[in-house]
Amino acid sequence: MRDQQKSAALLDWYDTHARDLPWRVGPSKHQENKGPDSYRVWLSEIMLQQTTVAAVKSYFERFTALWPTVSDLAAAEDSVVMGEWAGLGYYARARNLLKCARVVANDLDGHFPDTEAALLELPGIGPYTAAAIAAIAFDRPAVVMDGNVERVMARLFAIETPLPAAKPELKALAAQLTPQARPGDHAQAVMDLGATICTPRNPACGICPLREPCAARAKGIAADLPRKSPKKPKPTRQGIAYLALREDGAWLLETRPDKGLLGGMLGWPGTDWAEGLAAEAPPLDADWHDPGGEVRHTFTHFHLRLALRVALVPMEATPDRGAFLPRAQFRPSDLPTVMRKAFDLAQGSVAKD
Repeated sequence: MRDQQKSAALLDWYDTHARDLPWRVGPSKHQENKGPDSYRVWLSEIMLQQTTVAAVKSYFERFTALWPTVSDLAAAEDSVVMGEWAGLGYYARARNLLKCARVVANDLDGHFPDTEAALLELPGIGPYTAAAIAAIAFDRPAVVMDGNVERVMARLFAIETPLPAAKPELKALAAQLTPQARPGDHAQAVMDLGATICTPRNPACGICPLREPCAARAKGIAADLPRKSPKKPKPTRQGIAYLALREDGAWLLETRPDKGLLGGMLGWPGTDWAEGLAAEAPPLDADWHDPGGEVRHTFTHFHLRLALRVALVPMEATPDRGAFLPRAQFRPSDLPTVMRKAFDLAQGSVAKD
């Protein structure tokens, strides 16, 4: 089967089996001249970076309800946007989301550029995201490569070179398959195929629209591909978080530096996170105690074990860093996941008289 025939078979399958996603306009032959909204495509692609569709859906729906256009988002307060993003992870995305929205709203008259090259100039948009927006929002023949696409290409052409070394070859094969007609639908079709049929485990080869030309299925190695080079084990870092509750119900919080993990998010004052035991570094003099237990959390590059110290402090307490946030303004949901875990563990151990 020629590449054009493979693409045609895939598009035929997509026209019937496309996933129903809140940011997606259905297959183009069913669109009734309503094309994708570039703002919604961009927002969804930023949210989907290293995050599952299931995790993103509710965030996307909330963001688009609060800020229906890129100009609405650009005008929002940073703290409000960061609070709504809390729990989605990879917080540099939220900072770049605001930067990008403001460039588009203020410098580009509210319109996203329609080429990969121009999209790459915007904050927070890398090669994958630029290709996805160009293809899906503007129907450009861009090559969109994510884990689903890599897996489909590796199996369709029986590429046994391990990832990540195989990435250039897989991208070249995906480019070879990308048609000039309906490239946006094609890109989404390949991703949908990988997400629903050509899955990492137990691929449903019997109902795959590309089962006949699939070289890995013919060799009986589909479930073994793509191969991956062994990963280095993640190190474990340790730290201490200090949770101080003032007599009036205010909590001591700080906004983390813009750069680094959880940048720009609210968090508890604490020590650096490093390998080995952390030295005590409380943000104010108080009767700190250990509530027992620890927070365990895994980031992309390391595991974290976070010890807690909690204290009830008087109204006149003056911290060295951070500020007390009044009870009425404090929403645990505004905290990133690791900080919310700390709150959940500690709140029962510090109570006002």
